[in-house]
Amino acid sequence: MNEILNTIGLSAIVIFFYMTTLFIIAMLVKDNSIADIAWGIGFILIAMVTLIHSGAYFPRQIVVTLLVLIWGSRLAIRILRRNWGKGEDWRYQDWRKSWGKYFVIRSYLQVFILQGFILLLNVTPVIIINTTSDASITALDVIGIAVWGIGFFFESVGDYQLDQFIRNPENRGKIMDRGLWRYTRHPNYFGEITMWWGIWIIALSVAWGWIGIIGPAIITAMIVFVSGIPLTERDMAKNPGFAAYKEKTSILIPLPPKRAR
Repeated sequence: MNEILNTIGLSAIVIFFYMTTLFIIAMLVKDNSIADIAWGIGFILIAMVTLIHSGAYFPRQIVVTLLVLIWGSRLAIRILRRNWGKGEDWRYQDWRKSWGKYFVIRSYLQVFILQGFILLLNVTPVIIINTTSDASITALDVIGIAVWGIGFFFESVGDYQLDQFIRNPENRGKIMDRGLWRYTRHPNYFGEITMWWGIWIIALSVAWGWIGIIGPAIITAMIVFVSGIPLTERDMAKNPGFAAYKEKTSILIPLPPKRAR
């Protein structure tokens, strides 16, 4: 357990310097949106640091680090492409106005340091896996990888379908209700949650792995109750077609659409 705590401490230090550096860059370019692009990269950084720090490269460690690399890279690239040339995201612009003279300190603490703390909690199962793994492969590893794969499918395909829908000018003013979006209003969020529960299942193969439940639990709570679904649905509600879509489509878990009454 002491080894896990030491690695968590190392990860906390790395995240602190990573987020502080991002904050300085954001102040220089006047764009806090870089925090969104850097989110996935932060997970990759910790996965790599903890893998190297462990000094052992067992299959479980390598696989989990690769899963984080795949997820984090795809997410960062998508957000970078989406934000490129568009300036600071409207959420950060609103905070810039409402925070006034406290914008700098609140940006540092609420946008970067707080996100860094949440990142540390989220990545806990990866830290535990990379610290305590051995050469054995268990059924839980296989199950966890399969669950992660289901989640990655829903997140990546859901994002791709949404991006294609938005790019088509004929869809302006319409609600995306096709493909995976026909079965859940948030296939990408369902996918992200599922992926991290998959990684936790893998963590159950190692000592103290159960503690890693804090990672998927935090991600699930953030997406379902705080910054994911609530903010997205508030924005979607502005569309007149959202009420009908909401009536027939599951909010998160993919289900067959309900028949119109």
